[in-house]
Amino acid sequence: MDSNPYQPHLATLEDVITETSDTKTFRAAFRDTDLRETFTYEPGQFQEVSVFGQGEATFCLTSTPTRKGYIEFSVKKVGQVTESLHGMSPGDVVGIRGPFGNWFPYSEWKGKKLLFIGGGIGMAPLRSLLNFCLDNRSDYGPVDIIYGARSPQDFCYENEFEAWGGAPDTRLHLTVDRGDDSWKGNVGFVPAYLNDLNPSPEGLIAITCGPPIMIKFVLQNLDKLGFAPEQVYSTLEMKMKCGIGKCGRCNIGDKFVCIDGPVFSYAQLKELPPEF
Repeated sequence: MDSNPYQPHLATLEDVITETSDTKTFRAAFRDTDLRETFTYEPGQFQEVSVFGQGEATFCLTSTPTRKGYIEFSVKKVGQVTESLHGMSPGDVVGIRGPFGNWFPYSEWKGKKLLFIGGGIGMAPLRSLLNFCLDNRSDYGPVDIIYGARSPQDFCYENEFEAWGGAPDTRLHLTVDRGDDSWKGNVGFVPAYLNDLNPSPEGLIAITCGPPIMIKFVLQNLDKLGFAPEQVYSTLEMKMKCGIGKCGRCNIGDKFVCIDGPVFSYAQLKELPPEF
């Protein structure tokens, strides 16, 4: 993006979508029109977003590079910067620097079946890869999406459920920890629902992200279902700060998540100190 990794570029918010009571998705376009058209990134990479006068925070790129002219990121309100972002509206300006980190090795997965397993806001990095794969649908085999939330009101990206479930050879499986009178779908935790669906590991790549406790049991259950560690991928979204390996906040063993990740196979995670 720029030779100076500390230099943010100005971007204007074009849309702000309320996903849940504490989560919003922001669509932004760079004010530099050349950069707007040439900016490239890969599914799984992240960016640093500045709210001027408040601070900077790390967010994955939840949009897909197959859709040009804008970027999107989803923000759960948990602190000063995120609260400031939640107070912003279309037309407001933020700073963007990036993209940083590695990405999902989607080119190695061509012809394979894909299983996405997301929980809550953890669907954000999976959304980038999912929409990328659906925009290149002929490159991949059958796609299954397991997405869970605490309640029916805690799902993000509901406006895309119809497109996801209606894509060719694609199935969307939704579950909630607790239902209500209007909920007609599955009730249960994501790891248990994964066991109920009982996917065969043959020719399948599983990609998961969500609350750490969810990821922990999803990984254990995939192992019990016969998945090899090389077939399973996750992303350590909550570990980063500076984005360029200087602050040390995301150090795990001999790795820096912002440089060596945030995407890791389960085989790689097994070699690191336990994080889930």
